[in-house]
Amino acid sequence: MPSSQIILLCLLSLTNAFYLPGVAPTQYEEGARVELKVNKLTSVKTQLPYSYYTLPVCTGPNSEISSKSLGEILTGDEIKSSAYKIRMKEDVTCKRLCTVPLKEKEKETLRRMVDEDYWVNWIVDNLPASTNFTRVIDGKDTPVTMVGFPVGSYHKDGTYSLNNHVTLHLEYHQNPNDKEGTSRIVGFRAQPYSISQSFRDDILEENGDKVICSGAGALPVFDFFQHNKVTYTYDVVWTESQVQWASRWDSYLQASPGSNQIHWFSILNSFVIVLILSVMVGMILLRTLLRDIAKYNELATKEEAAEETGWKLLHADVFREPPYSKLLVVSVGSGLQVLGMSTVVLIFALLGFLSPANRGGLLQSMMLLFTFMGLLSGYAAARMYRIFEKEDIRKVMLLTAILYPGVVFAIFFILNLFIWAKGSTGAVPFLTLFELLTLWFGISVPLVFLGSHYGFRRAPIELPTRTNKIPRGLPEQHWLSHPVPVCLAGGMLPFGSVFTEVFFILSSIWQHQFYYVFGFLALVMVILVITCAEVSIALIYFQLTAEDYRWWWRSFFSSGSSGLMLFAYSIFYHSTLQIEEGVSSILYFGYMIIMSLMLALLTGSIGTVSSFIFVKGIYGSVKID
Repeated sequence: MPSSQIILLCLLSLTNAFYLPGVAPTQYEEGARVELKVNKLTSVKTQLPYSYYTLPVCTGPNSEISSKSLGEILTGDEIKSSAYKIRMKEDVTCKRLCTVPLKEKEKETLRRMVDEDYWVNWIVDNLPASTNFTRVIDGKDTPVTMVGFPVGSYHKDGTYSLNNHVTLHLEYHQNPNDKEGTSRIVGFRAQPYSISQSFRDDILEENGDKVICSGAGALPVFDFFQHNKVTYTYDVVWTESQVQWASRWDSYLQASPGSNQIHWFSILNSFVIVLILSVMVGMILLRTLLRDIAKYNELATKEEAAEETGWKLLHADVFREPPYSKLLVVSVGSGLQVLGMSTVVLIFALLGFLSPANRGGLLQSMMLLFTFMGLLSGYAAARMYRIFEKEDIRKVMLLTAILYPGVVFAIFFILNLFIWAKGSTGAVPFLTLFELLTLWFGISVPLVFLGSHYGFRRAPIELPTRTNKIPRGLPEQHWLSHPVPVCLAGGMLPFGSVFTEVFFILSSIWQHQFYYVFGFLALVMVILVITCAEVSIALIYFQLTAEDYRWWWRSFFSSGSSGLMLFAYSIFYHSTLQIEEGVSSILYFGYMIIMSLMLALLTGSIGTVSSFIFVKGIYGSVKID
């Protein structure tokens, strides 16, 4: 087999990374009780989740909240039991659940939920309920699977309907290696209907008159403004499936039609950007730079040395301490902390340890890993600060531990107040906020101090040149060399290399979709690191050849401005969403500020570290008198 085919197969295996559901399969005997749990109500218009029992619905015998992990609390999940009675392999037709009175307050709640496009989320055996729709894509009717189903509908004639009947389609698989007579649930689909049921008082059920709801789609819809009570009914349909239990999440995680081609096109586009940058950096290193080094090393006489120009003239100033050096090293340390967290999370995701069955697992893993990466942050900040021959390491330690985590926590706390004021389940309880503060000050801060102490005790990085006490003058620079246009242009390339994946990630966050193409994301992450390094090196070289030694901050912002590009794109992306409420827009932009800050720190730290290695290397290659 050709080597190119082997590489392609390896990439495909990465993009289709297997996953471990994280829980052992549950075996159900025929007739065994299958529990249906209810989760939060979600809306793409408000981004504010609410409890399912906010609606006038039937409450379960024990509607208590299941134990929640930190990730579930932060994502607003609120899983409770329900009144639905389901038995393994026992079909049910038009089963009455209960009848609930509808007062003006309940009707207004239903109207608001329908207007704001809220969806119901149910769970059976840890599988979310899905609903099948048909959309026209490229002129063809294409089936699309969505998680959950709408509370109701608004009709063109100005009426409102409530989905008060649902058909539960459950699929099971019988594994020959399991205990005889047992099955595993491998599929869960809910088909909602809005119907005005009829009743027969001559046939009684255990909880009242016989309900007639056959041909649910043909019955008139249930306009809740025209009724004073609502009856909830349901069907249960069991179907045997050939889907294995380990593959039951595939229908949720499979990409939408054509999206794989979009991912590959994005990677190809990013690869072209990297290739062009690599050629540019290669020309700098192999042609221009080597020629400069050879010329500088051949200068023999004082007259020739006096006529030298270019980046060698800056040897006594190139490692001069920049203004706000503490902020720079803290930013680089925090950026490497984000980079370390992202790398480990991607490795775990590729190995399949971050299954969507473990709700909130991804967010919880990111928070814990960010906490423990404080060790790397403190170490990197201390090592870099010692370059400037500084001894006041305590301020750097404190800033590294508190500055950026404090900014993020402050934004998060303010946003949480808005969510709390709206009565949403997305509001994080104060006890959980205290737990987050415990993680921060109890684990992260001590690890930052430990890393800083170890980094400061190590011998400082040896520089190839000495820095004069008096800085040299700067020649007049062209307006195109101004830091603002240069850095903005530099940030476009890293953001352009990840633009497509950013779109899919934002769609998964703000449109409540699954994102599980971590193989593609890992490839894009590698491309992003390479792009940031090469952009910064190229721009810093051109700056040094213009005899401008103020490269420290420019190396950070040359690639770090990609965070600004992300926020600018988020403004456009907001216009494509259906967010209408003011509080929802505040939440959107608040969280996008956090995401943009994280990206800026990550890319900026890559640019600064790679530029330092480059500058140290070139000045170590020439003879300095």
